[in-house]
Amino acid sequence: MFVRKFLQKASGDGGQKPPPSPAPPPRGCLIKEVLDPRIVSHYGIPSTASILAFDSIQSLLAVGTLDGRIKVIGGDNIEAVLASPKQLPFKNLEFIENQGFLVSISNENDIQVWDLDLRQTMSSLHWESNITAFSILPGTGYMYVGDEYGTVSVVKYNADEGKLVHLPYYVPTDALAEAAGLSSPIEYPVVGLLSQPCSRGTRLLIAFSNGLLFIWDASEDRVELVRGNKDLPMEGKTVDVSLEASHDELSDLKLDGKEISSLCWASADGSVLAVGYVDGDILFWDFSDGKNVKVSNNAVKLQLSSAEKRLPVIVMHWGLDVSRKNCGGKLFIYGGDIVGSDEVLTMLALDWSSGMGGLKCVGRVDLTLSGSFADMVLSPIASSRQSGVFLFLLTNPGQLQAYDDTSLASLMSQKENNISVSPLPYPMVVPTMDPRITVAMFAALNVNDKPSLALSEVVLAAKSRTPRTPSGERAQWPLTGGVPGHIDDYKLERLYIAGYQDGSVRIWDATYPCLSLIYDLKPKANGIEITGVDASVTAVTFCSKTSCLAVGNECGMVRLLKLVGHKSGGTLEVVTNTDKQGLELFTTLTVQICSVVSHALGLFLVAHRLDQEDGPQWLAAYSFLTSPVCTLRFVQSTRRLVVGFKCGKVAMLDISAPSVMFVTDSLSDTGFPIKSLCVKSPSAPTDQDSINSEALDDFILCAMTKDGQTTLIDGNTGKILASCLRPLKNPTAICMHIIEDCYDKTEMPSEKPAENPSEKEKHENKSHMTSESESHSPGGEQTAVTETKLADQRFANSLFLMCSEDALRLYSLKLSQGSFESIMEVSVSRPCCWMGILKKDERECAVLLLYRTGHIEIRSFPDLEVVGESSLPSLLRWNFKPNMEKTVCSDDLGHLVLVNGCEVAILSFLAHANGFRIPESLPLLHDKVLAAAADATFSHFPVHKKDQDGTPKFLSGIIKGFRSSSEQKVDHQIQDFSHLGNIFSNPPYLKPSDTDHDDEKIVELNIDDIEIDEPLSILPLTEKDKKENKDKRTDKERLFDGASSDAQPKTRTVDEIKAKYRKAGETSAIASQAKDKLLERGEKLERISQRTAELQDGAENFASMAHELAKQMEKRKWWNI
Repeated sequence: MFVRKFLQKASGDGGQKPPPSPAPPPRGCLIKEVLDPRIVSHYGIPSTASILAFDSIQSLLAVGTLDGRIKVIGGDNIEAVLASPKQLPFKNLEFIENQGFLVSISNENDIQVWDLDLRQTMSSLHWESNITAFSILPGTGYMYVGDEYGTVSVVKYNADEGKLVHLPYYVPTDALAEAAGLSSPIEYPVVGLLSQPCSRGTRLLIAFSNGLLFIWDASEDRVELVRGNKDLPMEGKTVDVSLEASHDELSDLKLDGKEISSLCWASADGSVLAVGYVDGDILFWDFSDGKNVKVSNNAVKLQLSSAEKRLPVIVMHWGLDVSRKNCGGKLFIYGGDIVGSDEVLTMLALDWSSGMGGLKCVGRVDLTLSGSFADMVLSPIASSRQSGVFLFLLTNPGQLQAYDDTSLASLMSQKENNISVSPLPYPMVVPTMDPRITVAMFAALNVNDKPSLALSEVVLAAKSRTPRTPSGERAQWPLTGGVPGHIDDYKLERLYIAGYQDGSVRIWDATYPCLSLIYDLKPKANGIEITGVDASVTAVTFCSKTSCLAVGNECGMVRLLKLVGHKSGGTLEVVTNTDKQGLELFTTLTVQICSVVSHALGLFLVAHRLDQEDGPQWLAAYSFLTSPVCTLRFVQSTRRLVVGFKCGKVAMLDISAPSVMFVTDSLSDTGFPIKSLCVKSPSAPTDQDSINSEALDDFILCAMTKDGQTTLIDGNTGKILASCLRPLKNPTAICMHIIEDCYDKTEMPSEKPAENPSEKEKHENKSHMTSESESHSPGGEQTAVTETKLADQRFANSLFLMCSEDALRLYSLKLSQGSFESIMEVSVSRPCCWMGILKKDERECAVLLLYRTGHIEIRSFPDLEVVGESSLPSLLRWNFKPNMEKTVCSDDLGHLVLVNGCEVAILSFLAHANGFRIPESLPLLHDKVLAAAADATFSHFPVHKKDQDGTPKFLSGIIKGFRSSSEQKVDHQIQDFSHLGNIFSNPPYLKPSDTDHDDEKIVELNIDDIEIDEPLSILPLTEKDKKENKDKRTDKERLFDGASSDAQPKTRTVDEIKAKYRKAGETSAIASQAKDKLLERGEKLERISQRTAELQDGAENFASMAHELAKQMEKRKWWNI
């Protein structure tokens, strides 16, 4: 293969021969065009999570981070991560509910719309000013945007075109200032925008930082109500919820300088608004009177503490209590308490059944936070799995919890008994912190093997059952969103295996991007106590042919388990160096000792009978060294297991016996641990029954220690065949890999004696080898020669690839010459910590390197040149952390699994490798069937009866459940938003008249139908007529009052026409009179035409001037006025 190129480079012809013609790339090499680094799967909550959003119908939760990522979480292990081009925090995050779109606003004021089906941004709009408030009109693509200059604009997302459009409509600040009695336009930032419930989207609550509150009616272009004006008198009282009864009048409350920090509706109809302030106060404003704009400030003040210095009220959410008939509920508050107090989330039960003046606090509970507060959302959920109101709480770093309404109610009612209720923790698909993950591996399976088929049946049986409650939880996690991917010809192809600090091992089905847990293997067997069995797992390996799993831990114990293919019950055999008397000390009364067999190594075998049901069976345990296990490897079709220890020793275990065949002395002079184990054996037939037992025993072990010493060991006897005497200067060896079948038949090296190299070449290209059999076996020269020839033949067509922190090295083995011959050495510019192998057509084609800086390199054979680069920060927004390399694993197809804190990610680097069958196997984040069913259902239920938890009754019967709206998005009723297009498509005050419709009947007029023979007489109207006709006229009619007459012609009969125009006299006189009438009519028509043209020109000029004036006023700032 590529060794010929290595040898050509090493021969050094010195340019004496003409350069060969360009040849095609050698077989197995990798080119840059086939690389495509991408994320396949992502699990866990990022530690930088900072903001939440919730789609109550689709039951999806979105988590925004400080580094520009969005994590979308559904049900049944459905998760996805979206990455913004810029690594910036999000200041706003909100779903376009039930539409499959998510809207985010970055700190640089970029409005982005994400398509959940495509998992990418569909449109982006950069806002020139700083966005300080944002809200999406429920059920539509209309968005309100408030900025630092007090401007409120409207943006629409057009799903058909996939574009964000800035609409002409805006809220004029001069109109707001005039309604508030201010002499100049408002120049304070907008801090809150809420659509008023039950207003068909036309009424908007606008809150400014200085405390002013407005209800703006977009259909009428006017202010409906003002609150928070310092010039208006205050009416109401103060309720101190920290005391039992403290009511003070609000007449002395000063609104000047009182800054708003948070707000939310506190009623289903938008009649009560809860507003939190920077000074810690909470005011409940009465918005029930929408007719009188300038009325008194009717409010009730709440105080969580009577202290003078209090924290700002940062976040508030309202939960409706249906039993109180829209006159009470639960208010969730973060902030507002005394400065220096413990960080808690406060829940208040409020009631104002006797009116706003009688508002009282009937209960208070402080929820202790597990970390610093980040965000929360509150929403009713109705599904086949859970029903009720749920509070999702996000704390740092990346901790997500949920409280159901039952738990919250019990906390409120049993406060005096000090009952503590634990929240539902986010069920991590792959636990990484509790317990802490210590080691992992990616295992590829042969789908046609019997054990793989048996495991496939186990997985299919588990998937057919109802989703299980996470271990140790009293209730199920409420999220159910998304649709799992489904492929008909399912077969188990991959396993992800992880070992943990508590000694447990978990195994997942990793065939498709959505991982599913198969087994959770606990370290202890029923009724058997073995010392050190629950120590931290340090190494795992798996054999797909027999479904055997080997687990090594920190105490030196090796456990052997069989996943499938065994009967219930069985025997656990323990091999230990403890004598019979000592062995009896750690056995319990429930253990039956079947036999104790002494071995030549001084070890003992103890058998325990297990009463075990169907499932993975613990076959054996080996505990003969106290040194931690570093590496494990099955050899000879799992008949044997090689173990490398931290003390530098290597042991060979016979699994079929079970017994320990041999244990070597430390292979490192300085006691460095074993870093890598490889096996070189003759090719065996694929049929396991035809394998010769002698051939099975004929293999060579290759062991490498951390200082780079490489030792060849006879796999049958444990005899050391050769040992490298030149370790690395720095003990930084990482791993070793044997590249098989490097030479084609025409490239096999000849048996010609090698030329005598120079002393410099000897030093650079060779490592001196010594044969242990020659040195320590008297008269064993013939045996040594035989073993040397055997090793030469075994490694003649192979290369050794050794990876250290600073270099990659390729060697060929020539025991007959007593050397490791260096083929190539490539230095790396960064400290390397992990290496993986990529294969193409079952041949090694490249190496995958991970550096401690977080960079990832792909180097292709034969030159080990860099063909692709990436990094953890660019792909995952991760920074490399210490010991991260211990949990990194990969397969031969370029799939890499990494763990960082609470996050687990699967990356793919090869474009042609689509083992996960993407996109067919990807779960859908947006359920289109559910969305269509929800829309159809809501259209047929204009009024919903509600359960006690606030969810519509009919929702619970629909599959997967339709969720009622959140506290800001109340009842899902029939709502037609088509009128908003006419409202927002024009600037304020320039809307088309509602009475002008394009579909009005067009009346064709004839010139003869116009009466011109009589002068136009206008009769004065009585006061009564004026009053009746005043409201009937449209804006356009009032604007052009007196400029036109009745446009509807009068219909006449033939007799009426004859009577009108019949004149007495001669025919000539009648003809002359008719001629005069025609001339007079022509003059009148000319005057009418001229006046019509003048009116049309004037109207066009007026409209153009008004439109230009509106544009100029929109762009003007307060300092330009």
